[in-house]
Amino acid sequence: MPPDPSVAPATTDELIERCLAGDQAAWEAVVRAHWRKVFNVAYKFVGRHEEAEDLTQDIFLKIFRSLHTFDRRANFQTWLISVSRNLCIDHYRSVRKERQTIDRELDSREMASASHEPSPYSQLEYDDQRALLRRAMEGLPPTLRSAVMLRDIRELAYQEIADQLGLPEGTVKSRINRGRLELARQIHRIQQEGRSALPATPAGEARTAPEQPNEPDD
Repeated sequence: MPPDPSVAPATTDELIERCLAGDQAAWEAVVRAHWRKVFNVAYKFVGRHEEAEDLTQDIFLKIFRSLHTFDRRANFQTWLISVSRNLCIDHYRSVRKERQTIDRELDSREMASASHEPSPYSQLEYDDQRALLRRAMEGLPPTLRSAVMLRDIRELAYQEIADQLGLPEGTVKSRINRGRLELARQIHRIQQEGRSALPATPAGEARTAPEQPNEPDD
């Protein structure tokens, strides 16, 4: 809806003052005025429209929460873009770290079918990984879980998943990306819980290695 030309637009300082006082309409006006600029910054980092939109929403949410830190003597748009870039950098580092976790913890070979003649050690490791994956998947919201299952477990194409879920392909890709990141967080949480549950070794007592089965004869 175009603005009423008979009504003088509020200045940025006025809008910020109203935002800090809890005026939701003022914040929506700020978002409308600067959405495209922030979206362009986000898109340069992620390169996907759906993901850039999600990131832009997150950026505006964080900016709203830190609006009280803005120095009124500075230019608001300059501050906004600077904060947006820093948040995009943080997002990029977080995504890269969590994807490395996924690559490390859920290597595609461990998610594939077991060998026809697995060794006892490889079979145990495979079973542990499947149990970890199953438990982590249970911690995902249903919408993200189904997207990740169809893509990474059943290995369906994006369009096949979109058809099956009745969603646009861009939405499917966005859900898969968010699901993978959440899956990595769930895996990390489960592993941390497992480590904290281990009994501490009393001081002065040597750690005893677990007994290993005899190696088979050649």
